[in-house]
Amino acid sequence: MRIPSSLAQDIRNGALIGAAVLTLLMPPARLVQGPDGPQAGAAIAVPLASQSAPEPNFGGVEATANALELVRWIAHTGDNAGMPFVLVDKPAARLHVFNANASLRDSTPVLLGFAPGDDTVPGIGSRPVEQVKPHERTTPAGRFVGHLGHNLTGEDVVWVDYDAAVSMHRVRPTLQPKERRAERLASATIDDNRISYGCINVPAAFYEAQLKPVFSTMSAVVYVLPEHKSLSEVFGLTTASAPSPQEARLTRSAGSV
Repeated sequence: MRIPSSLAQDIRNGALIGAAVLTLLMPPARLVQGPDGPQAGAAIAVPLASQSAPEPNFGGVEATANALELVRWIAHTGDNAGMPFVLVDKPAARLHVFNANASLRDSTPVLLGFAPGDDTVPGIGSRPVEQVKPHERTTPAGRFVGHLGHNLTGEDVVWVDYDAAVSMHRVRPTLQPKERRAERLASATIDDNRISYGCINVPAAFYEAQLKPVFSTMSAVVYVLPEHKSLSEVFGLTTASAPSPQEARLTRSAGSV
């Protein structure tokens, strides 16, 4: 049976319209590079964009440029593996505790290692305190997985770098009274916040309210910002890789201070 020419034309037009609609509904495709060049027949659908990462929130706390950049990178890359995390900003002598979604929980001034520097002296964690020289008293920069533990006196601390005997712990005003550690924490300046042997001293109330609850239930990432090195050297951040806003056990005598 012959189909009238007008009906045939309508069928062709309908097929073309259907193909055009199907093209709009299908996800976009890209060419695959084969051994002999691009293969037009091997198109792969591009998945829909994932949900945008949360923007870091420091609340009303003033943050340094490096702190903002690193927390933004953590939020966009998920480097904290879905865990709460701690950021120690050495240049600002300040510690920030964040929720897993990069929202600030609380912040406090801290005391840090007496000597500027971003590296640990090899073997320092097994030395007696009296053998640690002033220029060796550094707080190392880097990414650490902190966990709750105990020092030699039985006090609970958060170990940052166990091998280097670096921990976060309550400030101990009576241990070395002449160092006036409590007064240094309370002062308005950061010039006097460098006094420890490398450990990160925090106010006792802050330790109890913020650090201990987090590390009592899990390990969590501790990021210590550098003061001499770049973020790229310490964490692998580069201008290209950092997303935009849109995108065993040894004696640890030095671990007590």
